[in-house]
Amino acid sequence: MRRRLPRTPKFIDGLLGAAGLVAVLAVLEFSTIAGLLPEKTFPRISADLRELAGLAGGTELWNAVGDTLQGWAISFGLAAVIAVLLGLAIGSNAVLHAATSAVIEFLRPIPSVALIPLVVLVLGTGLQSKIFLATFAASWPILVATIYGMRDVEPVALDTARSFRARPLDTLRSVVLPSAVPYIAPGLRVASTTALILCVTAELVIGAPGLGQSITVAQAGGRFELMYAFIIATGLLGVLLNLVFVAIEKRLLRWHPSQRVQGGAQ
Repeated sequence: MRRRLPRTPKFIDGLLGAAGLVAVLAVLEFSTIAGLLPEKTFPRISADLRELAGLAGGTELWNAVGDTLQGWAISFGLAAVIAVLLGLAIGSNAVLHAATSAVIEFLRPIPSVALIPLVVLVLGTGLQSKIFLATFAASWPILVATIYGMRDVEPVALDTARSFRARPLDTLRSVVLPSAVPYIAPGLRVASTTALILCVTAELVIGAPGLGQSITVAQAGGRFELMYAFIIATGLLGVLLNLVFVAIEKRLLRWHPSQRVQGGAQ
């Protein structure tokens, strides 16, 4: 039986991650100092971080973050509700699954940014366009994950529930969801990041209020330190959202083998 390497403690993983981040920042800083990167358009990282610290004490940054989070929350919520309900229906019905598989495979690869001209014509350049684009993109990871989760439900367990005349709600809670949730939870985590990316993209391209618009305005005005400060803030927001969903996923799936800590040799 193959032996697995022992896992490093979490605090060591954290230290290594922090050390890697500091090393990357140091390389960028010294690349600018040495002239490898043009300081006019790529200011020193230390200057960008000072600009970000200054923004944190005002309202400009937090207003932009609030606008981006508003679009993200609405689009992610819509995507979660729509995709989970559709996935439960499609994954539990073989006829419906066969009838919709070609449509899903046709629509899923379409980049959401390719729809921007159409969306702008129909919905304009406000919050509605941002929500539509982000919802469209975020729905697919959840939908596909839910369908796979439903297809993985053990038929014997369903037959057992039927033989005991379990109510549909009890069957859903006790049989279906324990099999489907390990698929749905990672889909939600991926969709969260996808929704944020599309919200910022919409703000960059069509000028909807948020971090993306602030980046574009700073770039157009030649305020590159401010531009990079907003870019760093966008990255930090993405990391924060991902950490939140990882923590939620671990808590919801603490009973699942994928979340168990396997220390030592196997």
